[in-house]
Amino acid sequence: MHFVGLDLAWGEKNHTGVAVVDSDGRLLHVGAAQDDASIAAAVEPYVSADCLVAIDAPLIVRNPAGARPCETALNRDFHRFESGAHPANTENPAFRDPRGARIATALTLDMDPASSSHRRAIEVYPHPASVVLFELDKTLKYKKGPFETRRSELLRLMTLIEGLDKATPRLRVNHNVSWVELRKRIEAATRPVQLDRDEDPVDAVVCAYVGLFWYHRREDVTIYGDYATGYIVTPTLPPDLAPGARHRAKAQPDIEELRERVAQVAALIEEAQRGLSAIRTALDD
Repeated sequence: MHFVGLDLAWGEKNHTGVAVVDSDGRLLHVGAAQDDASIAAAVEPYVSADCLVAIDAPLIVRNPAGARPCETALNRDFHRFESGAHPANTENPAFRDPRGARIATALTLDMDPASSSHRRAIEVYPHPASVVLFELDKTLKYKKGPFETRRSELLRLMTLIEGLDKATPRLRVNHNVSWVELRKRIEAATRPVQLDRDEDPVDAVVCAYVGLFWYHRREDVTIYGDYATGYIVTPTLPPDLAPGARHRAKAQPDIEELRERVAQVAALIEEAQRGLSAIRTALDD
C-alpha cells in the first residue's frame, strides 16, 4: 500500500510537490513535478496497486459562486488558527474542470471518501492538518512574508515532520536522501524563489501523511462536506487546542489604539480651549 501526497499547483507553470510513503511510514519519494504528464510519471510506480493519493487541491466543485459547504464548515473550526480554506467555485475558470479531479481520473482513482476501493484519491489541506498534528496555535508562516521568517518557519515545519518518527502512525523521513538534500537546500537558501520551489515537496509529505493517518486512525479524522458537494479530509481538531496569542489578545491592541486616539482628541480639545480663551480675552480688551 502506498500513500501519495500531491501539493498541486494552480496551473502547469508552477511546481507541484510530490511525496510517497509506504504502509510502514517510510518516505520513498519526495520531489517536484510540473505538468500532468510529469506528475503521472512520478507517481506511476506507486499507484498501480493499492494506493491512497491525498491531493491538496479541490477535487469536487459544483457551486457556481461563493465557498463550498466543506470550506465553510472547515473555516468555522480553523479560521481562528489562520488556516481557513479559500473558496472554490465554478465562477473561477480553474475550478470548472478541477485539475485534481482530472489527475485522479487519469490515474483511475475513486474520489468518493466513503468508497471501499483499494485505489483512491481524497482532498486534503496541509495547513489545518499541521495545526492538529503538531498542536500549533496558528499556522506556520512559510508561504508569505519576510524571507528569514519564511525560511525559519519552513525549517520548523520540517523538524516537526521529522518528529513524527515517534507518532502513531509513524512517519520516517530522516533516512531519505532526497529529504536530507531538501533540508540542506532550504538551510542554504538566500532568495524567496528558492523557498517557493522547495516548500511544495514539504507540503506534499504532509499530504501523504494525512492519507496514512486516515488509513490507520479513521476515528480521529473529520471529513468536512461530502462527495456530492465537495469535501476536505483532515485530522480532527481537539476541543482543547487554543488559537494563538495574537487571537486571544486581539482586543488588547484595539484598546490601546482607542486610548491613543482619546489622548489625541483630548489634546486637540485642550488646544481649542486655549484658543477660545485667547479669543475671549481679545474681545474683552
